[in-house]
Amino acid sequence: QVQLVESGGGLVQAGGSLRLSCAASGSIFSINFMGWYRQASGKQRELVAGISSGGITNYATSAKGRFTISRDNAKNTVYLQMDSLKPEDTAVYYCNLRSQRTYWGQGTQVTVSS
Repeated sequence: QVQLVESGGGLVQAGGSLRLSCAASGSIFSINFMGWYRQASGKQRELVAGISSGGITNYATSAKGRFTISRDNAKNTVYLQMDSLKPEDTAVYYCNLRSQRTYWGQGTQVTVSS
């Protein structure tokens, strides 16, 4: 069993920054991918950013240039630094881990006020 514990969400004004963290624990044999998805009210869940075990990153177009994903393999932790936040970034952000199975965190709310 794998557990994902997220932290770092909250309320911030437009233009501000937040840093999300997701720590994985449990029976982890190998991690192929860790990433962040988000789901705004009434919308589908979408990939924001991801990072492979080899450090290759990918970003949603809306996140490029503003968000940075990083990973500490020794701690099985992934981070999402979010800068220049916009009201449209408001959503519940979910951590995602892919190994032999896919796991999701419980979600953390990010609210950006205008």
